[in-house]
Amino acid sequence: MIVRDARPGELAGIGELRVAAYRAGELLSANPGYAEVLRGLGIAGTGEVLVAEENGRIVGTVMLEPFHRFSEIARSPGEAEVRALAVAPQEQHRGTGRALIAAVIERATVRGVHRLLLTTQSAMTAAQHLSRLAGFTRLQELGWSPAPACRCSHSVSCFRKRVPQPIANARSEGTPLTPA
Repeated sequence: MIVRDARPGELAGIGELRVAAYRAGELLSANPGYAEVLRGLGIAGTGEVLVAEENGRIVGTVMLEPFHRFSEIARSPGEAEVRALAVAPQEQHRGTGRALIAAVIERATVRGVHRLLLTTQSAMTAAQHLSRLAGFTRLQELGWSPAPACRCSHSVSCFRKRVPQPIANARSEGTPLTPA
C-alpha cells in the first residue's frame, strides 16, 4: 500500500468512498446531510487530500486542512485539522487507517503545523483508538453534545496532537558535522 496525494480527477470517487465508509459505520443516520460535506471536502482547495492506494485502487483517504477563516476547530495559524479519515468498508482492519494517520502527521510536520486537531463522533471507536495510538489526546473543553431538543444521538469529541518540529540543520546550529 502507498499513501499519496489525491489527483483532481479522483476527488468525486474519494467523496463517495467517504460516504460509503460513514454509512457502513452508521455514522450518517443522525445527520444524513453530512454526506454532501464528505463529498465536497478538498474540492475547494482548502486542504490536502491524501489517499491510500493498493493494487491501483483507492482504499482510504484523509484530509489535512490548515487553519483558515472557516475552520471548524482550528483557531490559529500553526494549527490544522485532520478531516474525513475514511477506509473502504471491505478494507478496514488491515492497517490502512494507521498508514493514513501516520502520513497526515508527517505531512503536517513538513508543513510546519504545531498542533493537529480532529473530531470524532462517539460511535467512531476505531478512529478514536487510532488517534490515541498516534499520540492524540482528548480535549474535554472542545467536545460537544447535542442539545436535549436535538434528534441527534451522538456527541463529538475533539483530540489534539502536538506535532514535533523538524530538527534544524546542524550547520545552522553551529555544530560541526564531522569530528574535529
